[in-house]
Amino acid sequence: MSTFWSIWITVITIGTLVGCALLLRWCSKNHSDAKEGEDMGHEYDGIRELNNPLPKWWSYLFVCTLIFSAVYLALYPGLGSFKGLLDWTSSDQNVRSIAESKASVANAQSEKRLDQYAKELDDANKYFGEEFQQLAYAKDGTTLLPLPEIAKNPNAVKVGQRIFLQNCSQCHGADARGQKGFPNLTDGAWLYGGEPKAIIETIRNGRVGQMPSWKEAMGEEGVQEVVSYTLSLSGRSVNAREAAAGKKRFVVCAACHGTDGKGNPAVGAPDLTDQYWLFGGSRADVTATVMHGRSGVMPAWKDILGDDKVQLVAAYVWSLSNSEESK
Repeated sequence: MSTFWSIWITVITIGTLVGCALLLRWCSKNHSDAKEGEDMGHEYDGIRELNNPLPKWWSYLFVCTLIFSAVYLALYPGLGSFKGLLDWTSSDQNVRSIAESKASVANAQSEKRLDQYAKELDDANKYFGEEFQQLAYAKDGTTLLPLPEIAKNPNAVKVGQRIFLQNCSQCHGADARGQKGFPNLTDGAWLYGGEPKAIIETIRNGRVGQMPSWKEAMGEEGVQEVVSYTLSLSGRSVNAREAAAGKKRFVVCAACHGTDGKGNPAVGAPDLTDQYWLFGGSRADVTATVMHGRSGVMPAWKDILGDDKVQLVAAYVWSLSNSEESK
């Protein structure tokens, strides 16, 4: 914060408190010719005004509030660049990466500085860390349990669900049914595979999906032909001539989606023969996808959640489309 803004905030804050104190003092004195308790000569709707002082309890409460404000501003940051006598911070605002954040938290914890974020993480690890370990690891404490085995434990699934709600629901929704551009995790259609190993890999290391734009290579007419053929793969009614022409052009798409259009989990290429469309299955949506391409990023969570929480949230996600197996 610049010196100007630091002074500006400090002056306004202290000035407001001093002004409130002076106003209270002024209002505590009788500035009328009428004595205390006498009629002021004002009447409204049958109610007459008396020259009564401010209630003592209210005045004392106001004074306590002013004292609390002064003590708070002395102990905690609030007056411009002044850090407070306790040197308290909500978090390190200078970090630019997960690695820097972890290093900052570790330093704050080792030095026992009043970093609120570091303190809350430390408290959470002490309170929940052992439970995460017990739910995600085998009895030896070093081997992660398989997802189907974790999914059989109702408590583990509930914990995984809460981790999911805190970290994944922003994109996939609270019910994990996704939205346009974000996969539905309950339907059994998986871009990179729905096996336990694939789900863990996706959550741990993230995914980067890229569908190139074909407008320049195929032209608008060619795009429409490929769209017609693509829609026909899932049983849609299309122009037969366009679909036949699109089948010939589809050879360039087969590199990712396969000659039968059933996709390739190794590269995240979707199956075009089913009824699941990540970016919408209308002709307009599919045309936009082929014409302009699509891109998507699933962030890596291994450094944020750690192995135990990744395993728990992966077990919850796996259970959504394997409910019978998890019983």
